[in-house]
Order: sequence, then structure tokens, then C-alpha cells
Amino acid sequence: MPAITAVITGRVQGVGFRYTTQAMGEQLGLVGWVRNQPDGSVATWAQGSDDALARFTTYLEHGPRGARVTAVEVAAEEPDLTMRGFQVRF
Repeated sequence: MPAITAVITGRVQGVGFRYTTQAMGEQLGLVGWVRNQPDGSVATWAQGSDDALARFTTYLEHGPRGARVTAVEVAAEEPDLTMRGFQVRF
């Protein structure tokens, strides 16, 4: 099962990005996490089917209403078969 990390930049903190990303991950059947970064970006790690990850990445390019995404950097990662659920991390 493929996995990715993504770093999303722009106006992505303080607009509900983490919680809508968590909801989208759960809706798509992904496992993973999302968290705010000290530099103002949002980072996420997600694992699931190719189709679900493609739809998730498309969501990240826009985010919730109020977000202004300027860039999404996506990288392939090794899967973690022990991961369960999709969590907001702090």
C-alpha cells in the first residue's frame, strides 16, 4: 500500500486545515496524520490506495474555505503497516 508525505504552504494555519484534512483522510479510507509546523506550514503523512491518495492530494491543493494554498510538496514514503486511523497531531 503506497504512502506519501506532503508539506502544504500558504495561509494554512488557523483556518481548520488540520481538521478538514483529518476528515478527508477518514472519508477516503486513509491512515495517517496531519500537524501544524513551526514555520507556518502544515505537514501530513498518509497511506492508502493510489486512487485515494490522488484524491487526497487534490484536496490538499485547495484545503478548506479560508485557506490560501501556495504550494504542496509531495514525496513517496515507505508504508507503515502498524498505523491505524487518521489523527491530528500536535
